[in-house]
Amino acid sequence: MLYDLFVYLDRIDFPGAGLFKYISFRSGVAIMFALFISTLIGRHIINKLQRMQIGEPVRNLGLEGQMNKKGTPTMGGIIIIISILIPVILFARLNNVYIILMLITTIWLGALGIADDYIKVFKKDKEGLRGKFKIVAQVGLGLIVGMTLYLSPEVVIRENLEVLNSDNVIEEVQIHPSETKSTKTTIPFFKNNNFDYAWLASWAGEWKKEVTWLFFVLIVIFIVTAVSNGANLTDGLDGLAAGSSAIMGVALGILAYMSSHLEFASFLNTMFLPGAEELVIFAAAFIGATIGFLWYNSYPAQVFMGDTGSLTLGGIIAVYAIIIRKELLIPVLCGIFLVESLSVLIQVFYFKYTKKRYGEGRRIFKMTPLHHHFQRPGNAGIQALIQRPYNVVPESKLVIRFWLIGIILAVITIVTLKIR
Repeated sequence: MLYDLFVYLDRIDFPGAGLFKYISFRSGVAIMFALFISTLIGRHIINKLQRMQIGEPVRNLGLEGQMNKKGTPTMGGIIIIISILIPVILFARLNNVYIILMLITTIWLGALGIADDYIKVFKKDKEGLRGKFKIVAQVGLGLIVGMTLYLSPEVVIRENLEVLNSDNVIEEVQIHPSETKSTKTTIPFFKNNNFDYAWLASWAGEWKKEVTWLFFVLIVIFIVTAVSNGANLTDGLDGLAAGSSAIMGVALGILAYMSSHLEFASFLNTMFLPGAEELVIFAAAFIGATIGFLWYNSYPAQVFMGDTGSLTLGGIIAVYAIIIRKELLIPVLCGIFLVESLSVLIQVFYFKYTKKRYGEGRRIFKMTPLHHHFQRPGNAGIQALIQRPYNVVPESKLVIRFWLIGIILAVITIVTLKIR
Protein backbone atom coordinates (compact mmCIF):
# COMPACT_ATOMS: atom_id res chain seq x y z
CA MET A 1 0.00 0.00 0.00
CA LEU A 2 2.62 2.56 1.08
CA TYR A 3 5.05 1.14 -1.47
CA ASP A 4 2.99 2.45 -4.40
CA LEU A 5 2.57 5.82 -2.70
CA PHE A 6 6.29 6.25 -2.15
CA VAL A 7 7.09 5.11 -5.69
CA TYR A 8 4.88 7.94 -6.90
CA LEU A 9 6.48 10.40 -4.48
CA ASP A 10 9.92 9.32 -5.68
CA ARG A 11 8.92 10.12 -9.25
CA ILE A 12 8.19 13.70 -8.24
CA ASP A 13 11.51 13.87 -6.33
CA PHE A 14 10.01 13.86 -2.84
CA PRO A 15 12.95 13.77 -0.37
CA GLY A 16 13.53 10.32 1.17
CA ALA A 17 10.86 8.56 -0.88
CA GLY A 18 13.49 6.47 -2.66
CA LEU A 19 14.19 4.53 0.53
CA PHE A 20 11.13 2.40 -0.15
CA LYS A 21 12.91 0.86 -3.13
CA TYR A 22 15.24 -0.99 -0.78
CA ILE A 23 14.20 -4.32 0.72
CA SER A 24 16.52 -3.76 3.69
CA PHE A 25 14.74 -0.50 4.62
CA ARG A 26 11.22 -1.87 4.25
CA SER A 27 12.16 -5.04 6.16
CA GLY A 28 13.64 -3.03 9.01
CA VAL A 29 10.55 -0.85 9.24
CA ALA A 30 8.29 -3.92 9.04
CA ILE A 31 9.98 -5.73 11.95
CA MET A 32 9.90 -2.63 14.15
CA PHE A 33 6.30 -1.91 13.21
CA ALA A 34 5.22 -5.51 13.94
CA LEU A 35 7.04 -5.45 17.27
CA PHE A 36 5.43 -2.15 18.18
CA ILE A 37 1.94 -3.30 17.18
CA SER A 38 2.14 -6.61 19.06
CA THR A 39 3.29 -5.00 22.29
CA LEU A 40 0.88 -2.07 21.94
CA ILE A 41 -2.31 -3.97 21.14
CA GLY A 42 -1.35 -7.05 23.17
CA ARG A 43 -2.39 -5.54 26.49
CA HIS A 44 -5.72 -4.33 25.10
CA ILE A 45 -6.53 -7.70 23.54
CA ILE A 46 -5.58 -9.57 26.72
CA ASN A 47 -7.87 -7.30 28.77
CA LYS A 48 -10.67 -7.88 26.25
CA LEU A 49 -10.20 -11.65 26.42
CA GLN A 50 -10.27 -11.52 30.22
CA ARG A 51 -13.50 -9.52 30.21
CA MET A 52 -15.01 -12.08 27.83
CA GLN A 53 -13.76 -14.83 30.18
CA ILE A 54 -11.90 -16.56 27.35
CA GLY A 55 -9.71 -18.65 29.60
CA GLU A 56 -7.64 -21.71 28.72
CA PRO A 57 -9.34 -24.94 29.92
CA VAL A 58 -6.71 -26.91 31.87
CA ARG A 59 -6.87 -30.58 32.78
CA ASN A 60 -4.86 -31.76 35.76
CA LEU A 61 -2.20 -34.00 34.20
CA GLY A 62 0.12 -33.98 37.18
CA LEU A 63 2.60 -31.52 35.68
CA GLU A 64 4.46 -29.10 37.91
CA GLY A 65 2.84 -25.62 37.93
CA GLN A 66 0.16 -26.71 35.47
CA MET A 67 -2.87 -25.65 37.48
CA ASN A 68 -1.44 -22.14 37.89
CA LYS A 69 -2.23 -21.64 34.19
CA LYS A 70 -5.95 -22.15 34.69
CA GLY A 71 -7.95 -19.15 33.52
CA THR A 72 -5.10 -17.62 31.51
CA PRO A 73 -6.64 -15.99 28.39
CA THR A 74 -6.26 -17.92 25.16
CA MET A 75 -6.79 -17.03 21.47
CA GLY A 76 -3.82 -14.65 21.81
CA GLY A 77 -2.76 -15.70 18.32
CA ILE A 78 -4.98 -12.83 17.18
CA ILE A 79 -2.17 -10.53 18.36
CA ILE A 80 0.32 -12.30 16.10
CA ILE A 81 -1.99 -12.32 13.08
CA ILE A 82 -2.78 -8.59 13.31
CA SER A 83 0.88 -7.76 13.89
CA ILE A 84 1.85 -9.64 10.73
CA LEU A 85 -0.92 -8.43 8.44
CA ILE A 86 -0.66 -4.67 9.08
CA PRO A 87 3.10 -4.24 8.33
CA VAL A 88 2.91 -6.55 5.31
CA ILE A 89 -0.06 -4.66 3.84
CA LEU A 90 1.68 -1.35 4.47
CA PHE A 91 5.23 -2.11 3.33
CA ALA A 92 5.13 -5.03 0.86
CA ARG A 93 4.12 -4.98 -2.79
CA LEU A 94 0.59 -6.35 -2.72
CA ASN A 95 0.62 -7.33 -6.40
CA ASN A 96 3.37 -9.88 -5.71
CA VAL A 97 2.02 -13.43 -6.05
CA TYR A 98 4.14 -14.69 -3.14
CA ILE A 99 2.87 -12.00 -0.78
CA ILE A 100 -0.71 -12.75 -1.83
CA LEU A 101 -0.19 -16.44 -1.00
CA MET A 102 1.30 -15.61 2.39
CA LEU A 103 -1.60 -13.28 3.23
CA ILE A 104 -4.11 -15.97 2.22
CA THR A 105 -2.25 -18.51 4.37
CA THR A 106 -2.24 -16.21 7.42
CA ILE A 107 -5.94 -15.35 7.18
CA TRP A 108 -7.05 -18.88 6.21
CA LEU A 109 -5.32 -20.70 9.07
CA GLY A 110 -6.05 -17.86 11.48
CA ALA A 111 -9.76 -18.32 10.79
CA LEU A 112 -9.40 -22.09 11.24
CA GLY A 113 -7.65 -21.61 14.58
CA ILE A 114 -10.24 -19.10 15.78
CA ALA A 115 -13.04 -21.56 14.95
CA ASP A 116 -11.22 -24.30 16.88
CA ASP A 117 -10.60 -22.11 19.94
CA TYR A 118 -14.18 -20.77 19.85
CA ILE A 119 -15.61 -24.29 20.12
CA LYS A 120 -13.22 -25.15 22.97
CA VAL A 121 -13.89 -22.00 24.97
CA PHE A 122 -17.50 -21.07 24.30
CA LYS A 123 -19.00 -24.47 23.47
CA LYS A 124 -17.01 -26.09 26.30
CA ASP A 125 -15.91 -28.87 23.96
CA LYS A 126 -12.31 -29.73 24.82
CA GLU A 127 -11.88 -31.53 21.49
CA GLY A 128 -12.51 -28.31 19.57
CA LEU A 129 -13.13 -28.41 15.85
CA ARG A 130 -13.42 -31.97 14.58
CA GLY A 131 -10.24 -33.33 13.05
CA LYS A 132 -11.83 -33.98 9.66
CA PHE A 133 -12.80 -30.31 9.33
CA LYS A 134 -9.25 -29.23 10.18
CA ILE A 135 -7.85 -31.61 7.59
CA VAL A 136 -10.30 -30.37 4.95
CA ALA A 137 -9.28 -26.76 5.63
CA GLN A 138 -5.57 -27.58 5.52
CA VAL A 139 -6.02 -29.61 2.32
CA GLY A 140 -7.93 -26.69 0.82
CA LEU A 141 -5.08 -24.31 1.59
CA GLY A 142 -2.57 -26.81 0.19
CA LEU A 143 -4.59 -26.97 -3.03
CA ILE A 144 -4.62 -23.19 -3.38
CA VAL A 145 -0.89 -22.87 -2.73
CA GLY A 146 0.09 -25.86 -4.87
CA MET A 147 -2.07 -24.92 -7.85
CA THR A 148 -0.98 -21.28 -7.74
CA LEU A 149 2.72 -22.14 -7.64
CA TYR A 150 2.31 -24.70 -10.41
CA LEU A 151 0.09 -22.66 -12.75
CA SER A 152 0.87 -18.99 -12.14
CA PRO A 153 3.05 -17.45 -14.89
CA GLU A 154 4.59 -15.16 -12.25
CA VAL A 155 6.14 -18.10 -10.38
CA VAL A 156 9.40 -18.63 -12.23
CA ILE A 157 13.03 -19.43 -11.52
CA ARG A 158 16.43 -18.79 -13.04
CA GLU A 159 18.33 -22.02 -12.64
CA ASN A 160 21.84 -22.30 -11.24
CA LEU A 161 24.25 -23.86 -13.74
CA GLU A 162 27.51 -25.47 -12.64
CA VAL A 163 30.58 -24.88 -14.81
CA LEU A 164 33.07 -27.76 -14.36
CA ASN A 165 36.80 -27.74 -15.09
CA SER A 166 38.82 -30.56 -16.64
CA ASP A 167 38.98 -32.38 -13.28
CA ASN A 168 35.18 -32.39 -13.02
CA VAL A 169 35.31 -29.89 -10.16
CA ILE A 170 32.92 -26.93 -10.02
CA GLU A 171 34.83 -23.90 -11.25
CA GLU A 172 31.99 -21.41 -11.02
CA VAL A 173 28.21 -21.20 -10.81
CA GLN A 174 26.27 -19.17 -13.32
CA ILE A 175 22.63 -18.15 -13.06
CA HIS A 176 20.69 -18.87 -16.24
CA PRO A 177 19.81 -15.59 -18.01
CA SER A 178 16.18 -16.53 -18.77
CA GLU A 179 13.24 -17.12 -16.45
CA THR A 180 11.39 -20.44 -16.75
CA LYS A 181 8.48 -22.26 -15.19
CA SER A 182 9.82 -25.21 -13.22
CA THR A 183 8.88 -27.81 -10.62
CA LYS A 184 12.44 -27.94 -9.33
CA THR A 185 13.38 -27.44 -5.70
CA THR A 186 16.61 -27.34 -3.71
CA ILE A 187 17.87 -30.62 -2.28
CA PRO A 188 20.51 -30.38 0.48
CA PHE A 189 23.85 -32.19 0.72
CA PHE A 190 24.20 -32.85 -3.03
CA LYS A 191 26.41 -31.00 -5.51
CA ASN A 192 23.83 -31.20 -8.26
CA ASN A 193 21.35 -29.74 -5.82
CA ASN A 194 18.19 -29.27 -7.89
CA PHE A 195 15.49 -31.91 -7.64
CA ASP A 196 12.67 -31.90 -10.18
CA TYR A 197 9.30 -33.25 -9.05
CA ALA A 198 8.76 -34.26 -12.67
CA TRP A 199 11.21 -37.11 -11.99
CA LEU A 200 8.54 -38.75 -9.83
CA ALA A 201 6.26 -38.88 -12.87
CA SER A 202 8.88 -40.08 -15.37
CA TRP A 203 6.93 -43.34 -15.77
CA ALA A 204 3.66 -41.61 -16.77
CA GLY A 205 4.42 -41.13 -20.45
CA GLU A 206 2.04 -38.69 -22.13
CA TRP A 207 0.40 -38.01 -18.76
CA LYS A 208 3.67 -36.88 -17.20
CA LYS A 209 2.63 -33.22 -16.87
CA GLU A 210 -0.66 -34.06 -15.13
CA VAL A 211 0.95 -36.60 -12.80
CA THR A 212 3.72 -34.11 -11.92
CA TRP A 213 1.07 -31.56 -11.00
CA LEU A 214 -0.71 -34.15 -8.85
CA PHE A 215 2.47 -35.19 -7.02
CA PHE A 216 3.46 -31.57 -6.41
CA VAL A 217 0.07 -30.57 -5.00
CA LEU A 218 -0.08 -33.67 -2.77
CA ILE A 219 3.40 -32.90 -1.40
CA VAL A 220 2.37 -29.29 -0.70
CA ILE A 221 -0.78 -30.48 1.11
CA PHE A 222 1.25 -32.94 3.21
CA ILE A 223 3.85 -30.33 4.19
CA VAL A 224 1.26 -27.68 5.12
CA THR A 225 -0.76 -30.16 7.19
CA ALA A 226 2.26 -31.72 8.92
CA VAL A 227 4.03 -28.49 9.87
CA SER A 228 0.89 -26.67 11.05
CA ASN A 229 -0.09 -29.64 13.23
CA GLY A 230 3.50 -29.92 14.46
CA ALA A 231 3.43 -26.31 15.62
CA ASN A 232 0.09 -26.99 17.28
CA LEU A 233 1.57 -29.89 19.28
CA THR A 234 4.60 -27.79 20.25
CA ASP A 235 2.43 -25.09 21.79
CA GLY A 236 2.36 -26.50 25.31
CA LEU A 237 4.85 -24.40 27.27
CA ASP A 238 5.01 -20.65 27.81
CA GLY A 239 6.87 -19.11 24.87
CA LEU A 240 7.93 -22.40 23.28
CA ALA A 241 6.00 -22.22 20.00
CA ALA A 242 6.37 -18.45 19.58
CA GLY A 243 10.12 -18.41 20.29
CA SER A 244 10.81 -21.46 18.12
CA SER A 245 8.79 -19.94 15.26
CA ALA A 246 10.69 -16.65 15.51
CA ILE A 247 13.99 -18.53 15.13
CA MET A 248 12.66 -20.40 12.10
CA GLY A 249 11.42 -17.10 10.68
CA VAL A 250 14.92 -15.63 10.86
CA ALA A 251 16.37 -18.59 8.95
CA LEU A 252 13.64 -18.46 6.30
CA GLY A 253 14.10 -14.70 5.88
CA ILE A 254 17.83 -15.20 5.29
CA LEU A 255 17.16 -17.98 2.78
CA ALA A 256 14.59 -15.84 0.94
CA TYR A 257 17.00 -12.91 0.73
CA MET A 258 19.81 -15.09 -0.58
CA SER A 259 17.55 -16.81 -3.11
CA SER A 260 16.30 -13.46 -4.45
CA HIS A 261 19.76 -11.88 -4.66
CA LEU A 262 21.61 -12.75 -7.87
CA GLU A 263 25.13 -12.73 -6.41
CA PHE A 264 24.22 -14.67 -3.26
CA ALA A 265 22.29 -17.24 -5.28
CA SER A 266 25.33 -17.76 -7.50
CA PHE A 267 27.71 -17.94 -4.52
CA LEU A 268 25.53 -20.51 -2.71
CA ASN A 269 24.82 -22.47 -5.90
CA THR A 270 21.06 -22.20 -5.52
CA MET A 271 18.38 -21.17 -7.96
CA PHE A 272 17.48 -17.48 -8.29
CA LEU A 273 13.84 -16.61 -7.52
CA PRO A 274 12.67 -13.34 -9.10
CA GLY A 275 10.14 -11.53 -6.92
CA ALA A 276 10.94 -13.53 -3.76
CA GLU A 277 12.66 -10.49 -2.22
CA GLU A 278 9.22 -9.28 -1.05
CA LEU A 279 9.05 -12.34 1.19
CA VAL A 280 11.87 -10.86 3.28
CA ILE A 281 9.41 -8.17 4.37
CA PHE A 282 6.88 -10.83 5.36
CA ALA A 283 9.57 -12.67 7.32
CA ALA A 284 10.50 -9.44 9.09
CA ALA A 285 6.88 -8.85 10.11
CA PHE A 286 6.61 -12.48 11.22
CA ILE A 287 9.72 -12.19 13.39
CA GLY A 288 8.60 -8.90 14.92
CA ALA A 289 5.11 -10.26 15.66
CA THR A 290 6.32 -13.46 17.34
CA ILE A 291 9.00 -11.70 19.40
CA GLY A 292 6.49 -9.02 20.42
CA PHE A 293 4.05 -11.75 21.46
CA LEU A 294 6.71 -13.16 23.77
CA TRP A 295 6.40 -9.94 25.81
CA TYR A 296 3.15 -11.42 27.13
CA ASN A 297 3.61 -15.12 26.38
CA SER A 298 7.00 -15.77 28.01
CA TYR A 299 7.02 -17.52 31.37
CA PRO A 300 4.79 -16.96 33.29
CA ALA A 301 2.42 -16.38 30.37
CA GLN A 302 -0.24 -13.68 30.54
CA VAL A 303 -1.87 -15.06 27.40
CA PHE A 304 -1.75 -18.24 25.30
CA MET A 305 -1.78 -18.19 21.51
CA GLY A 306 -4.19 -21.11 21.27
CA ASP A 307 -4.83 -22.88 17.99
CA THR A 308 -5.44 -19.42 16.55
CA GLY A 309 -1.71 -18.81 16.72
CA SER A 310 -0.11 -22.25 16.53
CA LEU A 311 -1.90 -23.47 13.39
CA THR A 312 -1.18 -20.14 11.72
CA LEU A 313 2.52 -20.10 12.61
CA GLY A 314 3.07 -23.66 11.40
CA GLY A 315 1.21 -23.03 8.15
CA ILE A 316 3.13 -19.82 7.47
CA ILE A 317 6.47 -21.58 7.96
CA ALA A 318 5.42 -24.45 5.67
CA VAL A 319 4.10 -22.30 2.81
CA TYR A 320 7.05 -19.90 3.07
CA ALA A 321 9.55 -22.77 2.76
CA ILE A 322 7.66 -24.21 -0.22
CA ILE A 323 7.57 -20.84 -2.00
CA ILE A 324 11.33 -20.30 -1.69
CA ARG A 325 11.87 -23.94 -2.74
CA LYS A 326 13.54 -25.01 0.48
CA GLU A 327 10.82 -27.40 1.67
CA LEU A 328 13.25 -30.33 1.78
CA LEU A 329 15.08 -28.46 4.55
CA ILE A 330 11.97 -28.43 6.76
CA PRO A 331 12.90 -31.63 8.68
CA VAL A 332 16.07 -29.84 9.82
CA LEU A 333 14.73 -26.32 10.32
CA CYS A 334 11.52 -27.50 11.97
CA GLY A 335 13.24 -30.25 13.92
CA ILE A 336 11.48 -29.19 17.12
CA PHE A 337 8.06 -29.57 15.48
CA LEU A 338 9.14 -32.87 13.91
CA VAL A 339 10.35 -34.43 17.16
CA GLU A 340 7.25 -33.28 19.05
CA SER A 341 5.01 -34.87 16.42
CA LEU A 342 7.04 -38.08 16.26
CA SER A 343 6.94 -38.46 20.04
CA VAL A 344 3.13 -38.49 19.92
CA LEU A 345 3.00 -40.96 17.02
CA ILE A 346 5.55 -43.29 18.63
CA GLN A 347 3.78 -43.18 22.00
CA VAL A 348 0.38 -43.99 20.50
CA PHE A 349 1.73 -46.77 18.29
CA TYR A 350 3.74 -48.39 21.10
CA PHE A 351 0.84 -48.16 23.56
CA LYS A 352 -1.58 -49.83 21.13
CA TYR A 353 0.98 -52.46 20.15
CA THR A 354 1.80 -53.48 23.75
CA LYS A 355 -1.86 -53.45 24.73
CA LYS A 356 -2.66 -55.82 21.90
CA ARG A 357 0.32 -58.10 22.60
CA TYR A 358 0.52 -58.06 26.40
CA GLY A 359 -2.99 -56.96 27.35
CA GLU A 360 -1.56 -53.86 28.99
CA GLY A 361 -0.55 -50.65 27.24
CA ARG A 362 2.99 -49.44 27.92
CA ARG A 363 4.58 -46.08 27.27
CA ILE A 364 7.97 -45.05 25.93
CA PHE A 365 7.77 -41.48 27.19
CA LYS A 366 6.35 -40.39 30.52
CA MET A 367 4.02 -38.09 28.60
CA THR A 368 3.73 -36.60 25.11
CA PRO A 369 4.25 -34.27 23.33
CA LEU A 370 7.93 -34.58 24.22
CA HIS A 371 8.23 -31.35 26.23
CA HIS A 372 5.80 -32.76 28.81
CA HIS A 373 8.06 -35.81 29.28
CA PHE A 374 10.60 -33.55 30.99
CA GLN A 375 7.90 -31.96 33.16
CA ARG A 376 6.46 -35.17 34.54
CA PRO A 377 7.84 -35.98 38.00
CA GLY A 378 9.04 -39.43 39.06
CA ASN A 379 10.25 -42.55 37.26
CA ALA A 380 7.93 -43.77 34.55
CA GLY A 381 9.09 -47.39 34.73
CA ILE A 382 11.96 -49.64 33.73
CA GLN A 383 10.49 -50.82 30.41
CA ALA A 384 12.03 -47.88 28.54
CA LEU A 385 15.25 -46.18 29.59
CA ILE A 386 14.25 -43.12 27.56
CA GLN A 387 11.74 -42.34 30.32
CA ARG A 388 14.47 -40.61 32.28
CA PRO A 389 15.24 -37.97 33.61
CA TYR A 390 13.73 -38.61 36.98
CA ASN A 391 13.93 -34.96 38.00
CA VAL A 392 11.55 -32.32 36.64
CA VAL A 393 13.07 -29.61 34.46
CA PRO A 394 11.64 -26.15 35.30
CA GLU A 395 9.43 -24.83 32.52
CA SER A 396 11.42 -21.65 31.88
CA LYS A 397 14.70 -23.60 31.60
CA LEU A 398 13.08 -26.22 29.37
CA VAL A 399 11.81 -23.57 26.95
CA ILE A 400 15.22 -21.91 26.69
CA ARG A 401 16.87 -25.27 26.01
CA PHE A 402 14.41 -25.92 23.19
CA TRP A 403 15.15 -22.43 21.81
CA LEU A 404 18.88 -23.19 21.84
CA ILE A 405 18.28 -26.41 19.94
CA GLY A 406 16.14 -24.43 17.49
CA ILE A 407 18.97 -21.94 16.93
CA ILE A 408 21.42 -24.77 16.24
CA LEU A 409 19.00 -26.32 13.75
CA ALA A 410 18.46 -22.95 12.03
CA VAL A 411 22.22 -22.48 11.62
CA ILE A 412 22.58 -26.02 10.26
CA THR A 413 19.75 -25.33 7.80
CA ILE A 414 21.57 -22.34 6.34
CA VAL A 415 24.96 -24.05 6.38
CA THR A 416 23.58 -27.05 4.42
CA LEU A 417 23.56 -24.82 1.33
CA LYS A 418 27.36 -25.05 1.30
CA ILE A 419 27.78 -28.59 2.66
CA ARG A 420 27.77 -30.77 -0.45
